[in-house]
Amino acid sequence: MDHSKHIRLGADELTPAILEGATVYGADDYTVGSVDHVHGSGSGAAVVIDVGGFLGIGAKPVSVPMSDLDFMRDESGDVHAVTAWTKEQLKDMPEHRD
Repeated sequence: MDHSKHIRLGADELTPAILEGATVYGADDYTVGSVDHVHGSGSGAAVVIDVGGFLGIGAKPVSVPMSDLDFMRDESGDVHAVTAWTKEQLKDMPEHRD
């Protein structure tokens, strides 16, 4: 997917209501998971990504800093994120527990 024409979200748009459910694309531009929820706000926020599984079943939640994700809207207005993490790297992280 060519993300170069997608519009980056502003700081005021980085809210749980907008980010939850967003698809996350990894370093190889393949889907690595989706945003489950957000902890905190601003630059110190953490994003919990459900990695793997199918339709949310068997997915492993992992927490990454908000700063590791670049959130944007595509031409259709759908929010998604891009990260340098690969699916394998995310799967190797400790499972997030609330």
